[in-house]
Amino acid sequence: MSQYFDLHRQNPQQRLIRRAADIVRAGGLIAYPTDSCYALGCHIGDAAALERLRRIRGADPNHHFTLVCRDLSEIGRYARIDTWQFRLLKASTPGPFTFLLRATRETPRRLQHPKRRTIGIRVPDHPVPRMLLAELGEPLMSSTLLLPGDELPLTDGVQIRARLEHSLDAILDSGHCGITPTTVVDLATSPPVLVRAGLGKLPALVPEAPASP
Repeated sequence: MSQYFDLHRQNPQQRLIRRAADIVRAGGLIAYPTDSCYALGCHIGDAAALERLRRIRGADPNHHFTLVCRDLSEIGRYARIDTWQFRLLKASTPGPFTFLLRATRETPRRLQHPKRRTIGIRVPDHPVPRMLLAELGEPLMSSTLLLPGDELPLTDGVQIRARLEHSLDAILDSGHCGITPTTVVDLATSPPVLVRAGLGKLPALVPEAPASP
């Protein structure tokens, strides 16, 4: 049965954030809020926790997982960034964007796309993950909390608790945070490609998706 942390929306309790970080370090799988919607998270180096995340998500082998990072300097350790990519990242972070980038050797191969060797990267603008990342001192392996067969992500802690209480180790509840996922931009190609239109306003360097006929 998961632990349930009722967090203040603007000023999360540090003692609860510290407990959540300890759970992640110990191999736990958590649900936590972001600036787009709730997500699942686990330790970057824990293969067993990642497999649990895969099962809950029903993710296929080509699913792009995301490294949730504190800032641009942390991104640079796990993804290869050229000058033009850095400018776009600097203009768009923190915020509700996920960027696909070529992974470095620091990124475990099991986290990379098996064919493209890319990894999703994002820097959230929400106090809970920002405090959690600061406490962890490293990125969080993550994926949107969208369950197989559902059309929309789970939207608040109470709902998550009802569905996943026996599948997670902790639920970090700071209230409703929306159902619109991040905007996903592929920066591993030039020019960049819009993969998914979500909450984030498109950076100027990314062309708009063509209108449907």
